[in-house]
Amino acid sequence: MSTTGSRGRLEEAPGRAAGLSSREARHRLAEVGPNVLAQPPRPSHARRFLAQLVHFFALLLWAGAILAWVGGMPELSAAIVAVVLVNAAFAFAQEYRAERATEALKRLLPVSARIVRDGTVVEIPAEELVPGDLMLLRAGDRVSADGDLLSHRSLRVDTSVLTGESIPVEPADRVFAGTHVTAGVGEALVTGTGMGTEFGRIAALTQRTRRDRNPLERQLDRVVRFVALLSTGIGLAFFLVAGFLGMPLEERFVFAIGVMVANVPEGLLPTVTLSLALATQRMARRNALVRNLSAVETLGETTVICTDKTGTLTENEMTVQRLWTPERSYEIEGAGYEPHGRFRSDGRVADPRPLAEILRAGMLCNDARVVPGPDGWSVLGDPTEGALIVLATKGGLRPEQEAAHAPRVSELPFDSTRRRMTTIHLADNGRIAYVKGAATEIISRSMLGPGERRRAQEAAEEMERDALRVLALARRRLPDEGDPGAEDIERDLELLGLVGMLDPPRPEVPEAIARCRRAGIRIVMVTGDSGLTAEAIALRVGLVDDRAHVIAGRELGSLDDGELTRRLREQDVIFARIDPEQKLRIARVLRAAGEVVAMTGDGVNDAPALKEADIGVAMGRRGTDVAKEAAAMVLLDDNFASIVAAVEEGRAVYDNVRRFTAYHFCSNVGELVPFLAWGISLGAIPLPLVVMQVLAIDLGTDMLPAIALGTERAEPGTMERPPRPATERLLSRSVLARVYGYVGLLEGVAGMASFLFAYALAGWRPWEPLAESGGLYVEATTMTCAGIVMGQVGAGLAMRTNRQSVFSIGLFSNRFLLAGIGFEIALLALLAYTPGLGEAFHMAPLGAWNWLLLLLWPPLIFVAEEVRKAFVRRSGPQGPKTPVGCGKPAVESAGIPQQASGPGPMASPSARAMVRVDKSGGRRE
Repeated sequence: MSTTGSRGRLEEAPGRAAGLSSREARHRLAEVGPNVLAQPPRPSHARRFLAQLVHFFALLLWAGAILAWVGGMPELSAAIVAVVLVNAAFAFAQEYRAERATEALKRLLPVSARIVRDGTVVEIPAEELVPGDLMLLRAGDRVSADGDLLSHRSLRVDTSVLTGESIPVEPADRVFAGTHVTAGVGEALVTGTGMGTEFGRIAALTQRTRRDRNPLERQLDRVVRFVALLSTGIGLAFFLVAGFLGMPLEERFVFAIGVMVANVPEGLLPTVTLSLALATQRMARRNALVRNLSAVETLGETTVICTDKTGTLTENEMTVQRLWTPERSYEIEGAGYEPHGRFRSDGRVADPRPLAEILRAGMLCNDARVVPGPDGWSVLGDPTEGALIVLATKGGLRPEQEAAHAPRVSELPFDSTRRRMTTIHLADNGRIAYVKGAATEIISRSMLGPGERRRAQEAAEEMERDALRVLALARRRLPDEGDPGAEDIERDLELLGLVGMLDPPRPEVPEAIARCRRAGIRIVMVTGDSGLTAEAIALRVGLVDDRAHVIAGRELGSLDDGELTRRLREQDVIFARIDPEQKLRIARVLRAAGEVVAMTGDGVNDAPALKEADIGVAMGRRGTDVAKEAAAMVLLDDNFASIVAAVEEGRAVYDNVRRFTAYHFCSNVGELVPFLAWGISLGAIPLPLVVMQVLAIDLGTDMLPAIALGTERAEPGTMERPPRPATERLLSRSVLARVYGYVGLLEGVAGMASFLFAYALAGWRPWEPLAESGGLYVEATTMTCAGIVMGQVGAGLAMRTNRQSVFSIGLFSNRFLLAGIGFEIALLALLAYTPGLGEAFHMAPLGAWNWLLLLLWPPLIFVAEEVRKAFVRRSGPQGPKTPVGCGKPAVESAGIPQQASGPGPMASPSARAMVRVDKSGGRRE
């Protein structure tokens, strides 16, 4: 290959086109190894386990162990140390499992590279690239290896990953791994792979492995630190006051340690990490690949989804249905990419031979291929270009013959700003340029007169009103001498005609849009297609009800941010003929108005908008590597319904984290009540619960049910309520009231009632003192522990839902939870009835009357929670009374229509969530 610069012509040179042979490539791969960066050394398993011994909660327990030792209780001190070690082992195992789950998800999104092997263009995993391979580069590609440029045309490369310079540049003679092609095409000979690249050299110097904690984990840190510090404060205050009142030192130490240990949710954080990792796997099964855990949380807060049309709301399976020329119009039979169908005009079958030149233009100005497969014909490349190839094949043309008769010598690649593509070919009578692009762009550059232009534009608009995507095809003969630039080539065009393509809406999209409305999420179509086509599709899928307010890119450019904010509040607003820079501006304006924005994109120029949005959503099938790397989520099926499913999963995940967090704290409150009762009585009653029993609950009976609650599916009505405000805390006031003032308090009462019941069975009367030692006291403390555990059984079943009755999802539908409940009861019995363990945990066997009382607590707490939920359902609406989102105003602020949902779409300034959400995170239409 040779090049004459950015305006040069691509010409083949002998010996280069065939690339490496497969045999030689395998030999080199075995010699140099895969094209991957060496992973930095991870901390050893021992070091990672030791890290679990020094985090905040572990340090708090270490402090408790020291206090127990100082207080003359070496057995208790040893037990707390053992608990720290067990908890560290559990946390290590959970994080290891979460890490494995995340790595498995990464393998779902491999990076590929286009190369020439054995003389054929193929796509291979990027890790199989070897020195000597011939890389083919185009806009949107990630450069996967260092290489020497052999030829290029209008090539621009984003080298910011190496240089920090954000403006794409024209490379001199080399390209580097890790950079991205933003425009043009090129061919490069691979010279370095893996750690032998410039990127690998820098990575070797700077690579670090540190995972930032996501916003949800940081919020949990704050919550638990507050509770732990509060517990420490209570214990210290009582220690000092009780000392002043004359309580013995040993009893004061017991109380302080008990309060401290009872309020430390030892297994909470590793459970959260595992729950989020499992959630990303569930999302992947629903075709939404979340690239980082923090995106899971943000999805549940989404208030606006800005979506493309083609391939997201529609099938992205183009079929040319109409063809217009200045002489006559045609209808084309057939559907999909099956290359068979007749041409009809005026109701009669027509001969396609007079259309040879327009069909040839569509076939040659094209980079796609249509290939047969076991499931029928499919397109390799852009679906729009595939439809043009199918059209030409229906007309009797054959791609191989046409390419051989008029070989391509140069091209002006498609550009989202120019909205057209040109290829230059050698024909019998000289050079000829074929051009395709948006109808308005091509018609305005044609040699048609004013009347003819108006007639062509009217024909295009008629197709667009019928939801057809319209492309214009043109040609221009070029002089034999000279090398004209783009502006010289793409002027004075001979308009060959227009083609109208149908891209049918996805059948599942209307229901997905209706679910968004019910969930208080607004949908804004942002497309590069014409306003008429966009409006027609919007009507078909139920995005608008009557007539849309279409804002074209040209009009958008004339609006300032204040006016754009006002227009965004309008119902049924659609943005058409929008370029990537305008998508970025829309995202910024929405976020400035307090929205949590999900933005879809597939092109290389969409990357800034995807990064700006709270949730950037890239297309997995047709999206460019650049878009995928900029996005927080990748749709494996490019389907809008998958976005809605991911939002539902995001809401469900947050609900689950809140659910099992509340479950943990309920038992903590239940454990705290006996210590407070003992402390307030200043030792007038014996200690109802010992620290070892607290540890048995927190790290024994509670763990499996808590994890099981993290696997719950979305509660009925999850997509019937408004989005969660970004400022809402994990432990909100309602959750704290539920934990500290209701369920947790009931568990504490259950524990104390069970404690006193054991004495009553032995003949105790309220005016008599309680035994402080002996078998009866051990049995009583066992009843306290068992009462709290049985209360947790009822709480676990009841907390499966927040608002709806558990019976609406099936009382026993979570088999994992049933297994967890069985485990906690079995563990309780094991500790009570096993010699040795009973002594260690201060527990004794229980009789039938004891169990009869204990069996009352699960249904009591369950029914109490069901009554609370029924009251909540009756006391107020769950979500918007009328469908909102998608431009349907539900409230007004300052006289301007807007969405409901609290601080939802375009809410009034006083209601906006001013705290921003942390972000972690084909051709354009």
